[in-house]
Amino acid sequence: MSRPRSAASKASALRRVWPNALAVVLFAGFVFPVYWMFATAFKPTGDIVAEDPVWFPVDFTFEHFRTAVTADNFWTLVRNSVTVTVLAVLFSLVIGLLAAFALARMRFRGRRGFIVAFMLAQMAPWEVMVIAIYLIVRDADMLNSLIPLTVFYMMMVLPFTLLTLRGFVGAIPKDLEESAMVDGCSRPQAFVKVILPLLAPGLMSTSLFGFITAWNEFPMVLILNKQAEAQTLPLWISKFQTVFGDDWGATMAASSLFAVPILLLFLFLQRKAVSGLTAGAVKG
Repeated sequence: MSRPRSAASKASALRRVWPNALAVVLFAGFVFPVYWMFATAFKPTGDIVAEDPVWFPVDFTFEHFRTAVTADNFWTLVRNSVTVTVLAVLFSLVIGLLAAFALARMRFRGRRGFIVAFMLAQMAPWEVMVIAIYLIVRDADMLNSLIPLTVFYMMMVLPFTLLTLRGFVGAIPKDLEESAMVDGCSRPQAFVKVILPLLAPGLMSTSLFGFITAWNEFPMVLILNKQAEAQTLPLWISKFQTVFGDDWGATMAASSLFAVPILLLFLFLQRKAVSGLTAGAVKG
């Protein structure tokens, strides 16, 4: 009896090897460009342009980072990117949460059509609206302003936020809200004290998606904001050039600095989302 069991266990282990090996290969394929970006940022210029690639930097240098942070308008562009991204995410969360609650809890005429319209807005490419948006912003005399960028980024993030939060709200039993109202809470109080804490994982995931989308957006700021002081960091990355061509060290350093906030936010929100799920399970 032991031999068949041993053979079966070996066959089962062998069947698990191939998916795990494939997962490792895919993981390495996705992670390697990120590693190469950070490694190149710390390499001396000689190692970057060497004929034979230097896989692991030995002589670390911070010169490329100094070039990046001392570039013209660097801190102005950091402020612009943080401002438009944070405001767009906050506005989309507030509007999307209230609309998602209404769509999940209330029944009214035109509800299905409203949901379909938002799904179509999510699927439609924003590039088809570039000319119309530019004409509207130009006629409003708001070119080179952060306000149109904030509104546009919010419009980009809002459909996904609404549809995602609608699913989270719909998954919360109505009995919890009704029990709170029986205990003396009004509907807004029940929403704040009962529903909102349970929506923490959904708020975290949607805010992360919104932050990444708005933080990385490139074409619209290129079209609407021609002045250097009114632009954002994605355009700043493309401007590291010398008389000899592209400064790849400074470009990789700038890209690394640009990616660090997203990585930190992802790690922070991931921890918060897991803790929120655990807390909800413990409190019952």
